[in-house]
Amino acid sequence: MVTYRSPREWKIMREAGRAVARTLAAVRDAAEPGVPLAELDAVAARTLKEMDARSSFLGYRPDWTSVPYPAMVCVSVNEVIVHGVPHAHITLKDGDVVSVDCGAEVGGYHGDAAITFVVGEADADAERLVAATARALDDAIAAARPGNRMGDISHAVDRVARANGYGAPDGWGGHGIGTAMHEDPGVPNRGRPGRGLRLREGLTIAIEPMFHEGGGNETRVLDDDWSIATADGSRAAHFEHTVAITADGPRVLTLP
Repeated sequence: MVTYRSPREWKIMREAGRAVARTLAAVRDAAEPGVPLAELDAVAARTLKEMDARSSFLGYRPDWTSVPYPAMVCVSVNEVIVHGVPHAHITLKDGDVVSVDCGAEVGGYHGDAAITFVVGEADADAERLVAATARALDDAIAAARPGNRMGDISHAVDRVARANGYGAPDGWGGHGIGTAMHEDPGVPNRGRPGRGLRLREGLTIAIEPMFHEGGGNETRVLDDDWSIATADGSRAAHFEHTVAITADGPRVLTLP
């Protein structure tokens, strides 16, 4: 069932969104060659505490995994697309493509966002992958307007992927968000314009394009039972914002 949110609820979600944005910025600032992923998670924990926010991820266990999520944020490196666990034995290297996904809860409401960046020196292909995925998110947000349909959002992402020869993971995409981190409706990264749920004021969704550099859509789950990686080993990028659909158009709740 789709739940539509009020401006009062958006105000609380905006506070959660500020905590998310602050945490993502702090983690990015700490990400340098030689830094263990667990140290990035510790930075996230300190920042969320400073913001009086609770991690939406820690202890979360959806139906598809048997293991509660063990960390404050997801840190996905190179071929890991999403849900990467920040293991202590993994250390960042120069040129790594790193995606950080953060969910925070404040006052019973959630915000969720993700960024991708390159540690140290970026090669041209990595820069292109990151830029295209970020552009897909911008285009999808622009389509999140009353009167449009969910397929318009999905098509905005898919169009950028196809134009650049990138794949997108089968079965993974965005979602509704509010008093739970994951709510109806689903927000696919592939779709046809003019199809699907009609968008109207009050709908609050997390839009999150994920692109595979190799062009395939297949994925694999790593041994930690959380990290989702590209089947072909190619690098991936992931961007996300929580967006409220208002009478005046999309309002991003997870900006700094």
